[in-house]
Amino acid sequence: MDDVAKIGLIKFDFLGLKTLTVINQTLKLVNCNDIKIPDINEIPLDDKETYALLSSGETEGVFQLESSGMKDLILKMQPKNLEDVTDLLALYRPGPLQSGMVEDYIHRRKGEASISYLAPQLKSTLADTYGVILYQEQVMKIAQVLAGYSLGEADILRRAMGKKKFQEMEEQKEKFIQGTQQHKIPPKKADEIFKLMEHFAGYGFNKSHSVAYAMIAYQTAYLKAHYPVEFMAALLTCEMDNTDKVIRHIGECRERGLDVLPPDVNESQRDFIVAGKKIRFG
Repeated sequence: MDDVAKIGLIKFDFLGLKTLTVINQTLKLVNCNDIKIPDINEIPLDDKETYALLSSGETEGVFQLESSGMKDLILKMQPKNLEDVTDLLALYRPGPLQSGMVEDYIHRRKGEASISYLAPQLKSTLADTYGVILYQEQVMKIAQVLAGYSLGEADILRRAMGKKKFQEMEEQKEKFIQGTQQHKIPPKKADEIFKLMEHFAGYGFNKSHSVAYAMIAYQTAYLKAHYPVEFMAALLTCEMDNTDKVIRHIGECRERGLDVLPPDVNESQRDFIVAGKKIRFG
């Protein structure tokens, strides 16, 4: 595992652990209010309130969707299902943002720009992402469909592209162009497609990874949409050691009409708790 991957894994472990703590604390507070605890792994994935919250950009505390840049992208995209959230997480990365593909995706999704493919055979692979190469799996599928690669061979190609192994990529390029001749694709067009794959493979997201992130993001958004008091109390508890975030979250509570009561010697506990329909300071 390279250093970048290690850093990403450490970051995910930390954020994922914090998010799981928020989820569990929220469910604990819901239970304290004698409300039936939902099975977080069985919640409906087409919940209108959850997507309304996501589309509003009020995603403070929602896994992976808290940054100002992400909120701007959410407002442009208006996610309507889990696939949208999955794509959203893959789009908000340095490569897609710098390449202009994010704007291409959004304009095509809204019908403001036409969807085009460099070869008709690519439609089945890229239709779900509006003709944009977004995932590593799509790079592999293109090699399979256009050049006759096995998926094992396509994964070798993907790794060579992702790690910028130039000598290996030159060898793969020759193999790819030869393979595309079976589909009567001109060498110049094949070369263009290969360069496009190479460009996107350098920062393409693994879709299974993005789906897992999207699921956790959806679960936290669901709890925030349906149990706002319990969710914000749990979020405040998890950020107790960060004064800036506590102040920010209390500000959001006030903006959303959620009362945060001051500490009370008779009622306050170590953590933030729910008192009626209000949050009691820990």
